[in-house]
Amino acid sequence: MLSMDDIKYIKRLYESEGISIREIMRRTGYHYETIKKYLDMEDFNEPLHPPKDSISLLDPLKPVIDQWLLDDLKAPRKQRQTAKRVFERLQDEYPQMLEVKLRTVQYYVSQKKKELFQTQQKAYLPLYHPPGEAQIDFGHFSYINNSGEMTDALKLTMSFPFSNHSYCQIFGGENQQCLLQGMRNIFEYMGKVPYRIVFDNLSSAVAHMGKGHNRVLTEGFKRFMAHYKFEAAFCNGAAGVSEM
Repeated sequence: MLSMDDIKYIKRLYESEGISIREIMRRTGYHYETIKKYLDMEDFNEPLHPPKDSISLLDPLKPVIDQWLLDDLKAPRKQRQTAKRVFERLQDEYPQMLEVKLRTVQYYVSQKKKELFQTQQKAYLPLYHPPGEAQIDFGHFSYINNSGEMTDALKLTMSFPFSNHSYCQIFGGENQQCLLQGMRNIFEYMGKVPYRIVFDNLSSAVAHMGKGHNRVLTEGFKRFMAHYKFEAAFCNGAAGVSEM
């Protein structure tokens, strides 16, 4: 098992700085499976063993727990239920199960999450855009200016696939100042910030693209991310598909 310092470092790179798993592999020297294991881990207690005397008490509600965990697969990672939260919901919604112990629920949830994760790894990923997830990119357009001349310009569009809403800002270029100012204007207009934003590989955000998913982000973009606390994801090079 990795030290907690190493685990915190990996989680900070991925969750706070938007660094891809492949880049984390390069920085830390750990294998993909090791990094993915700790990114998905929520419970850092010692492994649990099934309580011999009370596991059967939970059997009637296992289908309920299974459905909750299945529903969680569609939610952002930070919004998924912990074993403690599942236990609290059982206590609130099924008072007849008050004799079930937290340790029993923790063991079952831990085993079920491993099962669901293994199943999901073998399946196709659903095309699903949760609320609060945005996409952003520059696009070209033409307009007639006050002199009656056709003029080319750039439109920064932030769209929300879940609601199909979008917001635009018009600029004469697509450098980092235009990107960050446009995003700031949209954030302030909405009065909120998306929790996750998918970008194309804009040079104003990505200083260098290595092989595969490797990205080196510009310092200005990383500072902007840290200030507004959103997660950034980037499309695969020349593929138009965001990295997971």
